[in-house]
Amino acid sequence: MRFKCTMGLRNILMGMALRLSVSKVPFSGAASLKSHAFFNETGELPCHFPNTQNLSLDELVIFWQDQNKLVLYELFKGQEKPNNVNPKYIGRTSFDQDSWTLRLHNVQIKDTGSYQCFIHHRRSQGLVSIHQMSSDLIVLANFSQPEIRLIANQTEKSNIINLTCSSIQGYPEPQRMYVSLNTTNSSSTYDAVMKKSQSNITELYNVSISVSFPIPPETNVTIFCALQLEPTKIILSQPYNIDAKSPVPSPPVPDHILWIAALLVTVVVSGMVFLTLKKKKKKL
Repeated sequence: MRFKCTMGLRNILMGMALRLSVSKVPFSGAASLKSHAFFNETGELPCHFPNTQNLSLDELVIFWQDQNKLVLYELFKGQEKPNNVNPKYIGRTSFDQDSWTLRLHNVQIKDTGSYQCFIHHRRSQGLVSIHQMSSDLIVLANFSQPEIRLIANQTEKSNIINLTCSSIQGYPEPQRMYVSLNTTNSSSTYDAVMKKSQSNITELYNVSISVSFPIPPETNVTIFCALQLEPTKIILSQPYNIDAKSPVPSPPVPDHILWIAALLVTVVVSGMVFLTLKKKKKKL
């Protein structure tokens, strides 16, 4: 009888030791399932446990850990164990037992990384690992629609336009930002060095460019700012329209100039008439 009690205690201790050791197991080399989540929303970390033996949660120990081996969530015999969860994940997870998926709420950029779930079956001989799965969480943040701001020209007669374009609060870093100028008969693209800044807290990016280029004054012009996130994904600004300049009419001739011109014409004509009559008198 004494021998049985000792063996029972030994089994419990072995089970606890195994449980602690498996929480530090490195990620396996198996391919990870990729999932995407948006900043401040909810990401999903699947486990895809087939449960062919129809085991109940009371028979299982389930937990997730991140790439730094920090525990996100633990379910021990159907009961959550928050004491084993890292403080950064407290209150941020929920377990969907129907899909065997852990939901990570209020996702931040720094949550991007690899995760792994472990499922162990409690048997008389201790904990036995029966399933594990890796997943990669990719966190995204939508950039704002690019905004064009016109900078006043240095001279009113100049056809050079100066503007800035900006977009904020996005992730990951975009590939390119440029300006497109369109007229009825042509289209031109103007690139510039993209200025970027990244928040130390949220890790989100703000980006902008400054460009100068000539515009044809005789035709209508439409300008777009484009933010290229991926080779096939581009966000466009609202169109910025510049109407063609009207031809500048010749200034009207002042009335006194007209009077002077008329007087001069009269004097000239009178002088010519006088000379003509004078010549005729001499001939007579």
